[in-house]
Amino acid sequence: MIERVPPARRGLSRRRFMLLTGGIGAAAVAAACGSGTTASTAVGPGAPAVTAAEQARRTGTGRTVPVALRARPDRIDLGGVVVDTWAYDGRVPGPEIRVRRGDVLGVDFANALPEESTVHWHGIALRNDMDGVPGLTQSAVRPGDAFRYEFTVPDAGTHWFHPHVGMQLDRGLYAPLIVEDPADGRDYDLESVLVLDDWLDGAAGTPDEQLETLRRDGMPGMGGMRGMDHGSMGGTGGMGTSGMGTGADPANPLGPDTGDVAYPHYLINGRTAVDPITVAGRPGLRIRLRIVNAAADTAFRFAVGGHRMTVTHSDGFPVEPLGADSVLIGMGERFDVTVTLGDGAFPIVASAEGKDGQALAVLRTGGGAAPGPDARPAELTTNPVTGAQLRAPADVRLPAREPDRIHDLVLGMEMSGYTWTINGATYADHIPLEISEGERVRLRFVNGTMMFHPMHVHGHTYQVVDSSGSGARKDTSLVLPGRTVEVDLDATNPGQWMVHCHNLYHGEAGMMTVLSYVG
Repeated sequence: MIERVPPARRGLSRRRFMLLTGGIGAAAVAAACGSGTTASTAVGPGAPAVTAAEQARRTGTGRTVPVALRARPDRIDLGGVVVDTWAYDGRVPGPEIRVRRGDVLGVDFANALPEESTVHWHGIALRNDMDGVPGLTQSAVRPGDAFRYEFTVPDAGTHWFHPHVGMQLDRGLYAPLIVEDPADGRDYDLESVLVLDDWLDGAAGTPDEQLETLRRDGMPGMGGMRGMDHGSMGGTGGMGTSGMGTGADPANPLGPDTGDVAYPHYLINGRTAVDPITVAGRPGLRIRLRIVNAAADTAFRFAVGGHRMTVTHSDGFPVEPLGADSVLIGMGERFDVTVTLGDGAFPIVASAEGKDGQALAVLRTGGGAAPGPDARPAELTTNPVTGAQLRAPADVRLPAREPDRIHDLVLGMEMSGYTWTINGATYADHIPLEISEGERVRLRFVNGTMMFHPMHVHGHTYQVVDSSGSGARKDTSLVLPGRTVEVDLDATNPGQWMVHCHNLYHGEAGMMTVLSYVG
């Protein structure tokens, strides 16, 4: 029998959350209001079940990979634009971490920032007490202090890491985490990691100032770009499901409202289009591009001029190969593509979807003039492939099973001010979504707003539910305006896990909640 839990029946959250994060952890916490509720035991980050799950994962290489990582203020040259920002080890993006599936990663993190910070390992099904969410899985690392992150890396793929404190992600604090598989390299000759970003820090104020502007004005800073109000739609009737949805415009897949912040710069690997990086190769070789969208408020339409791509992975997991002229990558998503290289110099473009501006890199395999910063390859004019169109191979899909529990997550916005909600509540007043170990859990993201939301689940990889039964395995999915996306996950990683919109401004304005294991 499926247990479906509407928000009105889920008990009191604030007391339960404060007890959990105040150090009681796995102590019994009673849901103090709401008729018919019963006491439940929250599985905290220090619970024996978390340790047991980590021990079960430690069947891999037996190798521990040590890394030293320091966050500090720094002056960074973005390619013609010099900014004062915060970065990992003086670089934007920070230093890439590369490990093998099954390795134990040991990162000694030193916080030389003027604020508390943490590190979240985006896309990794790791132990709960290493997930980097302050007040939920660990205490924030204070200025001048250090913290050791140590966990098994169970799944291969393209991942990344960043803080989970305030607006720090919208500075320079992010870097790729690549987990290699023994099969890597069998179907390509070389690879390149490309990290996409939108940038304002030190060039147009700070992210914190931008968030305060949004809160003060009660409206986004995009001015004339906004096509309609993004308040609540007042119901979900007639909404489409996992794909682009009935009635969606494939040429304008995110709808008319594509962001809240007008960024002055867009970057690939920390460089503006004026002074881009170069990806080198030889004609005829096959290159794997690992693409990470680390932006705070911008989805990118990505294309390689003069080339057709084959999408091979999304959010780290293989997909059935799909040809594409362009792909649409939401914040927090990762796409891997392969390309057979032509001869010459070609633009690699990440166009800010629905905004003015783009990021550029140069693909060079031969002679010829480099493309200019405004190069617009024809491939960008085609309808982009999105994560909703991808399918998981048979050996990647979750075993067929009906859900034991269904949770609705209704995405909303208050009509006054800049406040984003899940099930009518901000994170400060959220009601945890309770699940139990061993369950098949279905999350239904119901978007009742006029903006898209890239929804991210920590600590798990889910399967997108679609009519084919073979939706992609992912951890971040675009939920379009007025649409519903359903995903299934197996509750095999106990603890307290964040679920949130990976538009940083929406998340900080309240669109976060917790997937809470209880016993």
